[in-house]
Amino acid sequence: MKHTGLLFFPAFDWSLGATHPEREERLLYTQEQLLEEGIMDLPHVKQYSPGVASLKDVLRTQGIFPSPESHDLAAHLIAAGSSLVLGEAWAKKEIDNGFALVRPPGHHAGATVQGNRGFCTLNNEAILINYLRTFYGIKKVAIVDTDVHHGDGTQDIFYHDPNVLFISLHQDGRTLYPGSGYIYEKGGPNAWETTLDIPLNPGTGDEDLHYVLENWVLPRLYEFQPDLIINSAGQDNHFTDPLASMNVTARGYGRITELLKPDLAVLEGGYSIEGALPYVNLAIVLVLAGEDYSGVIEPQKPRHPQTGTHAFKGFIKELKEQYRRTKPDWMIRTESFLPLGRWIYYPHSVYYDTEGFQEVRKDWIRQCNHCGGTVLIESQNTLTGKESALVRIPFEACNQCTQAGYDLWEQLKGRNIPVLLQDQLNNKVDFWSKEKGVASY
Repeated sequence: MKHTGLLFFPAFDWSLGATHPEREERLLYTQEQLLEEGIMDLPHVKQYSPGVASLKDVLRTQGIFPSPESHDLAAHLIAAGSSLVLGEAWAKKEIDNGFALVRPPGHHAGATVQGNRGFCTLNNEAILINYLRTFYGIKKVAIVDTDVHHGDGTQDIFYHDPNVLFISLHQDGRTLYPGSGYIYEKGGPNAWETTLDIPLNPGTGDEDLHYVLENWVLPRLYEFQPDLIINSAGQDNHFTDPLASMNVTARGYGRITELLKPDLAVLEGGYSIEGALPYVNLAIVLVLAGEDYSGVIEPQKPRHPQTGTHAFKGFIKELKEQYRRTKPDWMIRTESFLPLGRWIYYPHSVYYDTEGFQEVRKDWIRQCNHCGGTVLIESQNTLTGKESALVRIPFEACNQCTQAGYDLWEQLKGRNIPVLLQDQLNNKVDFWSKEKGVASY
């Protein structure tokens, strides 16, 4: 028996459209199912009320451009804040584990935010992680993202953080949004091999997914020895999901939870509102609470047999070999505005599917043997043409990286573009704009 915290936030006032797959019914059917099964009557299950994240909680982790006020964040702040409520309950040992059943989801929202992408604006898990690191002294965190879509936003936020292990199991990006999450994505220069992306073929079912967990994910978690394990609990690997092509069952998800033993789970995707979510969520909650989940059976049957194959084991063996063989290929550039140090240049772009524009990014990372390194992100919204910048001084930053961060902050304000300073070491967040000057949060 486990003391388990649950929190529901259906976000009735946030919608992408009445018939959009991401709508409030996603949680209402689950809530009804759990009530019918008597889950909320169990003495070791406690329901918590939603909370609201502050802008500082958000900006500590993500840059919202051109300003936080330019976005409608109301529902997103409650989804993120509700995750913080359960995180605090766990940190204070009120519960052994917890499941935040919230929407909007968050794992496609990255280090910089120019709008909504993949139904996400704020990254609930990432905000939660940095909150617990700030106020409860959590040092090492592992995130296992079991959503069918690659958790590219979460990866983006922690790609240069050696104390956060990010693992994503997802349908191959060549067949599904967001088109990323390949085996060679292994982390930045100060956090090499703290990212593990495992792209899986369409049709992957229970037995094969469990094989990956048992033979790759769990050994990596054991090696990393995290203080906290978070499951980014997307449920669109289910065989009835309308947006993907996988073959996982509700009991298969129960077994995933049983294997991972997450301290906290946060709901992500999953759009089979009646056929999957009530049963998948029921199985997950039963496992978290230490109850039997073997009787959880959804009304439909899988479209393919649930059997493992030798071919799949060979496929995973080859993926592991590709991961082992991938070596760093850093692009080193020297620019006059950069402080002293060896800076790695990482240009890329981010597509915002909701509004149909690209964000062009120039990321700079100060290579450091002592900490996660200063990060500079130069961003341009191709829809508006507006530029912005983010400077991150990491948790446990060394003196040189701290100074480099403040040097960049002073220089960038001279460009007359919005600039966010994330001093995670000192829990300091400043936002500069030409119109308002410096706003401290």
